Amino acid sequence: MNQSSQSYLRQKLAEHISGGEAFTPIEALIEKIPYDKIGIVPDHLPYSLWQLLYHIRYTQLDILEFSRDPNYKAPNWPDDYWPSDTSKASKDEWEDLKRSYLRERKEFISLIKDDKIDLFKPFGHGEGQTLFREAILIIEHAAYHTRQVLILMRLLKIYN
Repeated sequence: MNQSSQSYLRQKLAEHISGGEAFTPIEALIEKIPYDKIGIVPDHLPYSLWQLLYHIRYTQLDILEFSRDPNYKAPNWPDDYWPSDTSKASKDEWEDLKRSYLRERKEFISLIKDDKIDLFKPFGHGEGQTLFREAILIIEHAAYHTRQVLILMRLLKIYN
């Protein structure tokens, strides 16, 4: 793949990780969530907005750490990927969760945009995963759960 094609691919991956191409970016949704609604678990659903955003952020951080740390150790699935406490976070924890998610997303995008990193070279650890594969995983995971955030917001009458 020539340099121009690689640059285009890196830019497109970064845009899709940020959201907004095919769905509303998550930061546009989470900024509309009033704090008093983050801990509510609607009927017939297993999680609150707090738990869902925690899961999205934790998974993204896990993929980021896997992508940049050759000594990566996998967390326990599913226990580590969902908050053990089902009650809502404090306001400070909620704000920190949102900031951390966005900061770590920028860090992953920086990896994607670094033309010194081969998108298609398998990591020295893992089972053949590449940075390209991890970027696609983040895109799919975020898109899937962003829709769930929107549905929860509609059920909680936060979003029309």
